Order: sequence, then structure tokens, then C-alpha cells
Amino acid sequence: MNYIRQFSIIVFISLVGEIIHLILPLPVPASIYGLILMLLGLKTKSIPLEAVEQASDFLLEIMPLMFIPAAVGLLDSWGILRPILIPFLVITTFSTVIVMIVTGKVTQFFIQSGKKKKGIKQ
Repeated sequence: MNYIRQFSIIVFISLVGEIIHLILPLPVPASIYGLILMLLGLKTKSIPLEAVEQASDFLLEIMPLMFIPAAVGLLDSWGILRPILIPFLVITTFSTVIVMIVTGKVTQFFIQSGKKKKGIKQ
């Protein structure tokens, strides 16, 4: 029963993100709106971490399975990808490294700001 309530909260936040996406004429995916809403809810403590923690952990554990359909889709598109394979691999590698760097820097920023807020010396 606890999982159902937690999944319901996550799905509701995603639904609100979809509604915002329909209302705002910005080229931002609905999932990003949902993620921002969840982040704001967790940071402001209007959504307690305990309210979504177990369901979130479960979703993170099964996340690798969610990439299987995308990989199969790439295999189906092999005829289209074959002529542009090298540029595709270079762009994919470069963008992955950029995302990793930006994610690391953002994480470090939040860790440092959390330490400053708690008064912990670095």
C-alpha cells in the first residue's frame, strides 16, 4: 500500500508537469517540468522525502531495463545509422562527457551549499 501511495505522488507530479507543458508555449519537455516540480517540492519540504523514497529507489533500481527498448530501436535503425556511425559516436561520446561534467559540477555546488547552510567547514 505504501508503494501505491508513493507511486501516486510521483505520477501526480508528472501529470502536473504534462499540464504545465500544455499551458506554457516553451520548448521544454513535460518530464523536465515534472522533475523541477519534484525538486522544488523536496527542497521546500512540501513533499517529504519519506513520501516518495521507496518508490524512487525502486525506479532507480529498474532504470537500466528502461533502456532496452531504445537499444532495440537503434538496432532497427541500423540501415540509417550505418553511414553516419562515426559522427554519431563522436557526438554521443562528446555530449556524454559534457553531461557528466555538468552533473558533477552541479552536484558539487549543491553539496557545498548544503555544507555552508549547516555551518560545516570545508
